[in-house]
Amino acid sequence: MPVWDDLVGQDRAAAQLAAAARHADAYVTAHERGEQPPLAGSAMTHAWLFTGPPGAGRTAAARAFAAALQCVSPDRALGGQPGCGFCEGCHTTLVGTHADVEIIRTDLLSIGVKDTRELVRRAQLSPAGGRWQVIVLEDADRLTEGAGNVLLKAVEEPAPRTVWLLCAPSTEDVLPTIRSRCRLLALRTPPVAAVADALVRRDGIEPETAAEVARATQGHLDRARRLATDERARARRTAVLRVPERVADIGGCLRAAQELVDAAAEEAAQLSEELNARETEDLRTALGGTEGKRMPRGTAGLMKDLEERQKRRATRAQRDALDLALTDLAAFYRDVLARQFGTAPALASGDSAAAVERLATASRPEQTLRRLEAILECRQALDRNVAPLLALEAMTLTLRAA
Repeated sequence: MPVWDDLVGQDRAAAQLAAAARHADAYVTAHERGEQPPLAGSAMTHAWLFTGPPGAGRTAAARAFAAALQCVSPDRALGGQPGCGFCEGCHTTLVGTHADVEIIRTDLLSIGVKDTRELVRRAQLSPAGGRWQVIVLEDADRLTEGAGNVLLKAVEEPAPRTVWLLCAPSTEDVLPTIRSRCRLLALRTPPVAAVADALVRRDGIEPETAAEVARATQGHLDRARRLATDERARARRTAVLRVPERVADIGGCLRAAQELVDAAAEEAAQLSEELNARETEDLRTALGGTEGKRMPRGTAGLMKDLEERQKRRATRAQRDALDLALTDLAAFYRDVLARQFGTAPALASGDSAAAVERLATASRPEQTLRRLEAILECRQALDRNVAPLLALEAMTLTLRAA
């Protein structure tokens, strides 16, 4: 199966990346013959910026492109496309074990200068055995300003066979000096039908269920897969969609906000508990610690650093869970607004259709717009590190008063 099959609903982007992979393959082949063909004017370049809304598949596109760049299929010499999906280069890239492909995904709130300098150092190396040195930075929007300035130098003066693949929600999330030196690849939200089809083909989900969760997540493949397979995720979403009917008074607003925060914290704990325990045990073993005994002298600082990292990771996981809840809540009010304007789209909150109808009848479009603005302001407040409970309380009070 070609690597491009992982790009659901992104035919235009897949064609552009496939053309770049062909030119990149021709460049390396000529280089191996002792020639030095320039990349200028070709579909290939040394730095790419993948943008698109959540669920568009930025990471999937970057990984597929990285695999195509490392493809060693013999069919290439016969006119075949790089990115077969079966050769050693493609397979090891896709499973994350290729020596010349570094995939960076932070589980913290930001990427600092120290980590970025290590990436830049690696980018100056020649490929160890593959065709390109590829660095995939999945969360380029989380670079601090200092880290972005460190990265800028490497993007300005790249090594001959190094490729940077940066992923971010939009161009505004990356320093202007960096994005001006990258080739932009803008992805779109996959069509609901394409997501449903992928769930049926790849995951064996029943067609009716696949269509329902694809519509509920508005084309977000990973979220749709999780909703279809995780009962707890479905229960959390159902609780979020009940919020609009629970904010009839101030007490209900405050309780709803607290429950949203508690649910996000619980989800973050579920995701990180097993990983934290494994990391702690692995570090204790590496430092010579044994069960029931004190750690060796001088290791307390390392254990404390691990604990701090785990706390920051839990904070990000909680923020991500809250952002997901707010996305579902915004979809609910979007459906309300559609009903108020007399349109009849497929409801993202289909299992709450009765609540949508009741609120659409009992309120005016301008009130719904103010409620959507309150959700957006809450997301922005969370991005500015406002205490989650305070941000959510302000939002739920506005949902009631609007």
